Amino acid sequence: MEQILDQLTKSRQILLASHINPDGDAIGSMLGLGLALETIKKKVQLFNQSAMPAVYQFLPSIHRIKQDPGDIASYDTAVILDCSDLQRIGDHAEAVSRIPKVINIDHHVTNTRFGNYQLIDANASSTAEIIYRLIRELKLPVTMAMAYAIYTGIMADTGSFRFSNTTQEAFRISHEMVAAGADPHAVAHHVYETMSLNRIKLLTMLFDTIELSEDGAFSIMTLTQNMLNASGTEIADVNGLINYAKRIESVKVAALLYERKNGKKAGSAGSHYHVSLRSDGSVNVSNIAASFGGGGHISAAGFDVYTTLPELKKKLFSLSSRLR
Repeated sequence: MEQILDQLTKSRQILLASHINPDGDAIGSMLGLGLALETIKKKVQLFNQSAMPAVYQFLPSIHRIKQDPGDIASYDTAVILDCSDLQRIGDHAEAVSRIPKVINIDHHVTNTRFGNYQLIDANASSTAEIIYRLIRELKLPVTMAMAYAIYTGIMADTGSFRFSNTTQEAFRISHEMVAAGADPHAVAHHVYETMSLNRIKLLTMLFDTIELSEDGAFSIMTLTQNMLNASGTEIADVNGLINYAKRIESVKVAALLYERKNGKKAGSAGSHYHVSLRSDGSVNVSNIAASFGGGGHISAAGFDVYTTLPELKKKLFSLSSRLR
């Protein structure tokens, strides 16, 4: 922590980045830390390769997160948030790795420990919780905008305080963020109770793709580029929809198979798929993801793979016998 605080304090231009297809924790962590660093007169660029999901557009200053990192050579420090691996930030990973100092802040148990400095706590409810501690160590006041960011990050990664990573500390920090101005009703309304018509159309398409293993313990939903085009949605609109497949009774693990755009690979008969995994808490899906070269948390993980759709489903369903 001390080395990171020292590096941030003496840095002049800082790039903050998080993983593609960001969730509430990734977005909240970027905004919370970015706003905090600006109060101590740092030049900060908030970067994410993906468009921001509609459900998080209510967050103060979200417009500050850009899809262009700017002149990467101009930064003396990069802070990578909520990424188990640097490659998770997308196409600019290699260029970002050449920034003189790279700080890795995360709470994934599968973190590869990349970067010059690491601040990793697998016991934290979220990366936003770690950012809160960092802000406090910098002895900075928490503004209303920062409070909304941190509260949203914690709430999103704990599944609205329903998942097993919900801790006493998560509640304590959230209470403090509410006292600083974050409105729990407003956050919950935007994140969980607001959905566009196009997103509902996409959800009905996804429902039609649900398949269950023979024992009912493993569910699979499949998302194609054609479905996104037909519903008028983008990948950002998919955030959270996998949980519908997880809620099916008897299901212990749900998987969302997403066909990547331009997913063909030279010399490969298959396509590029991203697989998101969610567990009811009884199965460690980070182990499943790791076996495919991915990673994540006990209850939420993912990986990318080149294969055919039938082969991918076959491999995943074969895991069902191990879930009993």
